[in-house]
Amino acid sequence: MGAVVAGLLLFVSAWPAAAHYLARAANTAWANEADALGLQVAASLGAQAREQPEIISSGVAEAPSYLNPLRDIPNLVPERVDQGVDFAGSGPVYALGDGTVTNAQAYNGGWGGGWITYLLTDGPAQGLEVYVAEDVTPTVQVGQQVTPYTVVGDMYNGGEGIETGWAQPGGVNAESQLAVAGSIAGLGPFPTNVGLNFEELLLWLGAPAAPNRYDTPSGLLPANYPAVWG
Repeated sequence: MGAVVAGLLLFVSAWPAAAHYLARAANTAWANEADALGLQVAASLGAQAREQPEIISSGVAEAPSYLNPLRDIPNLVPERVDQGVDFAGSGPVYALGDGTVTNAQAYNGGWGGGWITYLLTDGPAQGLEVYVAEDVTPTVQVGQQVTPYTVVGDMYNGGEGIETGWAQPGGVNAESQLAVAGSIAGLGPFPTNVGLNFEELLLWLGAPAAPNRYDTPSGLLPANYPAVWG
């Protein structure tokens, strides 16, 4: 009987320690499981983080090729569509997109002011040439590579404003003057279909609309020009 009582007393006195040991063992097992779960979550987050640059890179690759070339002219006033599109105001004129400068004249007698042309090398109008003429001073040189962030000329208040539009191959003159576009020069009739096509591109990029954009157009739009922008 004394041995039984002694055994019971030993069991009772040992029980708190045993319970404490069992609780620690359970807690340790839970912690181990939590650690394993945490490693899985961390691995998942790490994989997502590794994928993120690819997502960002993909977004950049899909960005528009062109930007509004007149976006930093604070007092820009749309005038009319003729061979190209006319504007009044003063400030920097950017390239539409990536390209190569083919002409950069401070004065062109046929246009009574500056004459800048560049060949687009990217985007939906790749292979076409753009001109900026009249009250503009070139800030680029022939052969220079340009981007949508390159200022090609400074527009000034000279009484004429600027005209910008599609140029002939080689940047010799306005595209509307070629037979394929109707041979329409400085006397009209306006607006030309070539000028309206450039107007639509500028509108897509955020430039203001010309007041005569809904007038009946003259001439033709050559087949190599995109008919719809955006």
